[in-house]
Amino acid sequence: MNKNFSELPLRTGVGIILLNNENKVFVARRIDNAKKFWQMPQGGVDDGEDFLKAAYRELEEETSVKSVELIKEIDGTITYELPDRLLGIIWKGKYKGQKQKWFLMKFTGDEKEIDIKTKNPEFLDWKWIDLDQITEVVVDFKLHVYKELQEKVRKIIN
Repeated sequence: MNKNFSELPLRTGVGIILLNNENKVFVARRIDNAKKFWQMPQGGVDDGEDFLKAAYRELEEETSVKSVELIKEIDGTITYELPDRLLGIIWKGKYKGQKQKWFLMKFTGDEKEIDIKTKNPEFLDWKWIDLDQITEVVVDFKLHVYKELQEKVRKIIN
């Protein structure tokens, strides 16, 4: 049976742009993608969960990080759709992409707090990079998301 993926809904998600004291951005490399793509922490919103609570929960689930200060909720939402090669595979085929609410946060803890070997690990490795570099390391179908975030964050931190 051929499924019409265009009729699938978008998953509601959140993303976190986590900055250190030098305004470098936290990125991590996914376990399920063997290529050298990196991403910022992000994930789904549970039913009835508020966006900010979801962002704090996802950040902790993926990185163990709790020591953060909210700088700003990024205005609006940003949407991306999965490429055909991933439709029907990611999220068990329930969604065609994500509509995300992003938050800019400052990491206030010690780097020893960052631990990606969590209960359900998603990442192999992590690092801090310059804001200008986030569009160089991201997977192609999220490039427009990272470009838009780069612009919005640049205006906030400058």
